Amino acid sequence: MADLLPEHPDFLWHNPDPKPSYDAVIVGGGGHGLATAYYLAKNHGMTNIAVLERGWLAGGNMARNTTIIRSNYLWDESAAIYEHSLKLWEQLPEELEYDFLFSQRGVMNLAHTLQDVRESVRRVGANKLNGVDAEWLDADQVKELCPIINVSEDIRYPVLGATYQPRAGIAKHDHVAWAFARKADELGVDIIQNCEVTGFVKDGNRVVGVQTNRGTIATGKVALCAAGHSSVLAKLAGFDLPIQSHPLQALVSELHHKVHPTVVMSNHVHVYVSQAHKGELVMGAGIDSYNGYGQRGAFHVIEEQMAAAVELFPIFARAHLLRTWGGIVDVTLDASPIVGKAPVEGMYVNCGWGTGGFKGTPGAGWSMAHTIATDEAHALNAPFALERFETGALIDEHGAAAVAH
Repeated sequence: MADLLPEHPDFLWHNPDPKPSYDAVIVGGGGHGLATAYYLAKNHGMTNIAVLERGWLAGGNMARNTTIIRSNYLWDESAAIYEHSLKLWEQLPEELEYDFLFSQRGVMNLAHTLQDVRESVRRVGANKLNGVDAEWLDADQVKELCPIINVSEDIRYPVLGATYQPRAGIAKHDHVAWAFARKADELGVDIIQNCEVTGFVKDGNRVVGVQTNRGTIATGKVALCAAGHSSVLAKLAGFDLPIQSHPLQALVSELHHKVHPTVVMSNHVHVYVSQAHKGELVMGAGIDSYNGYGQRGAFHVIEEQMAAAVELFPIFARAHLLRTWGGIVDVTLDASPIVGKAPVEGMYVNCGWGTGGFKGTPGAGWSMAHTIATDEAHALNAPFALERFETGALIDEHGAAAVAH
């Protein structure tokens, strides 16, 4: 019987006590922290590193997202890092030797107004110029690809067409975390759970250590990869980040037969829907408008989200929701992430991904590892430096980011 059970995640990595010092410390044991640790070890040979997680591994936003992966962003800078990330996703199951159920079932972004159509066709053109697979579908083609969608003309916001990225899709988020953790552990990385960072030790403006509830750890390099709580950590280090943190809810239904063959997103009616491998419908919508760190959202968001979902998919009218949860998204002014050096010497920051964090996991880890190892920006993350909020070189991805920005 035991041979029939999957390998339990407790046995995929060790649980060491923290050592007195490391060459680098990564704060945050979610996808980005684990990917950064993996690529630091694999690409740069840095193995005397620790990943500190205040709770359990990947128990934050990595466990609270809708698992969508795509790279069809508008601007060149965004297309570069997200497309690099998608290419890494395509090779990671074999590289990490772990089946995390990466399914390239395609993603559609619906257009409901003439302005949507103009923006969508423009984005498809921009994607093609950047080597990103993208197509424009009319309403009949949308219906052909996703037969359960309502494309009639008598609904509030008729479907006029959609962008479509065939290589996009979904992956099982917890399996992704386990895969990165196991490989990082094999390469010598210490993954330390239940270790909360309470402060930083500095010599002038240079970081020289991390204070935790399990003692002080000496290090010359610290990477902040704590998703929605990055601003809290930055405050402890003595600087501010231009981000706001909001709850973002997702909903999961009971199990259903496979009826939804792709991923459908609509910025206009504020809903996105996919169907998990087991059969649950996974739905997301916009953020709660208030700032906060609670992992529950407001009821009216659920109500509006379901109204939009049922209008687009009448077949869902009798679906029962099983659970909802809230992740904490940190959102920047231009709906693009911050990946690069912090104002404190020896410190690096990876935050502000909003709803793009999961899809950007390998690309963020790849470029962040380069910056930590070399103390120089990688070509992929150079445009996403914190300094752009002083220079004005913003990368406005509000149109292509998602419904939550």
